[in-house]
Amino acid sequence: MHLDALYTNGRFTTLDASRPTAHTVGVFAGRVVGLDDAVAGCTADRVHDLRGAPAVPGFNDAHQHLSMRGRRLLQLDLHTGTVPTLDALYAAVRERAARLGPDEWLFGAGYDQNKIGAHPTAAALDEAAQGRPVWLEHVSCHMGVANTAAFARAGFTDRTGVPDVAGGHVERDTGGRAAGLLQETAQHLVTRAFRPTPVDSIVAAIAAGNDKGVTEGITSVTEPGIAAADHVGHGPADLHAFHRAVEEGVLSIRTTVMPYMTVLHDAGPAGGGDTWFGLDTGLRSGFGDDRLKIGATKIATDGSLIGRSAHMCCGYHDEPDNSGFLLFDEDRLHHMINEAHRCGWQVAAHAIGDAAIDVVLDAFEAAQAAHPRPDARHRIEHFAVASDEQVRRLVAGGVVPVPQGRFVSEIGDGMITALGPERATRCYRMRSLLDAGAVLPGSSDAPVAHGSPLLGIHDMVNRRTAGGAPLAPAEAVTAEQALYAYTVGSAYAEHAEDRKGRIARGMLADFAVLSDDLLAVDPGRIGALSVGATVIGGRVVHDAGALD
Repeated sequence: MHLDALYTNGRFTTLDASRPTAHTVGVFAGRVVGLDDAVAGCTADRVHDLRGAPAVPGFNDAHQHLSMRGRRLLQLDLHTGTVPTLDALYAAVRERAARLGPDEWLFGAGYDQNKIGAHPTAAALDEAAQGRPVWLEHVSCHMGVANTAAFARAGFTDRTGVPDVAGGHVERDTGGRAAGLLQETAQHLVTRAFRPTPVDSIVAAIAAGNDKGVTEGITSVTEPGIAAADHVGHGPADLHAFHRAVEEGVLSIRTTVMPYMTVLHDAGPAGGGDTWFGLDTGLRSGFGDDRLKIGATKIATDGSLIGRSAHMCCGYHDEPDNSGFLLFDEDRLHHMINEAHRCGWQVAAHAIGDAAIDVVLDAFEAAQAAHPRPDARHRIEHFAVASDEQVRRLVAGGVVPVPQGRFVSEIGDGMITALGPERATRCYRMRSLLDAGAVLPGSSDAPVAHGSPLLGIHDMVNRRTAGGAPLAPAEAVTAEQALYAYTVGSAYAEHAEDRKGRIARGMLADFAVLSDDLLAVDPGRIGALSVGATVIGGRVVHDAGALD
């Protein structure tokens, strides 16, 4: 038999219980056709020797803003490793502004006030940018800072007249003017001045995110939120941009996109007494193919933990009078979730605070009671602060939790400060979810945190913050459980476990070649491992010298 490709002399961890290891993988038409003896004697167009290197199924990030990650790679980098202080941030803005035209927007992203001491202010950005409009996106994406010129571009002269916004917050100075910081829905007051993003720019961002992801062994992602320029999307042509990226060959990572729920709408009679809630033409979850498909519809119900806008049952440890807030009133949330469920959508609800989680679980249970659907597999993105009872309800309802391991190290110190020591034990639970019977995916929420799956797996196993503090150490999982999450678990979250997540006959031929065996190395070394090659559909999309 003649194959498209043979990958030989490897140490494959297959995650297939019937054949857990292999040394040779045969590929035809993008799928695995056999292992070891089953492909002995076969010839192939391409033969690659792994030279004894370990390999695992391709990593699948169940919650990564791939296009936003790419966009940030093209913008001014404000992560703490680059700008460790507020003064360094202003200096970076000043240096970038000097290279821009006098009317050109200056975009930056990734700052964290918990690490640099405070949010930037409009007045200081005015001086640094010398009249140019500035928008700096917080690392969480749930807030940002504008300067005076940016407010003016949005129609607010001299930062006066900026209104309060339901579901958001406008920080003000002592004179009542907007101070610069805009949280949650209030961000739209300024972002509307430069969005929707041009399609060419979206395609460039997708390409940059893809190029970074394949170096990390990522073969699949779910992009959580497109088409809503007033939230995490770029604009109404987002799906078109992803199609173009596939057509132009700059998107090789298999991508599942989540339309933001506010772009779904009541479309009137659908026949037989039914009405349609969704996208026009009846488009819904599941449409597409293994390169690009529509997944769940995304709805953000609350905000950010480190931004103190997540909706909590009681006040934050360091802000006892603040318990965050919902971004939509409960009646509207229930209506949207019920209608999406009724019309066949998988629903992915961002819920970080424990109070928001209760609202979402109530809505899922009510929708299922009104319109029973087998295996709807709705999701709660983040599921960040949850009680034992909420874990039980989630599992009983067949809901998929999507927590982020990498948050433990990157923003864990800030989460402990926000929650206090007692509530922090219920933060980003993983072991409890597995013990209760949940299927756990692996995800990063990049660019909020680093997108490398190996770093995410490291934190799922080790559970230590950047400052060295343990964060809910009882929630640590084993390396094998973390690998399973980043492969089979993430495939399950998108209804794709029948073709992704394992190296077995009939499965998509996606895998990553590693520098060492992550199941055998000391757990403290997992984050130091590297990806030598990435294969998608049997074709090499990244090779750092691991393959002959």
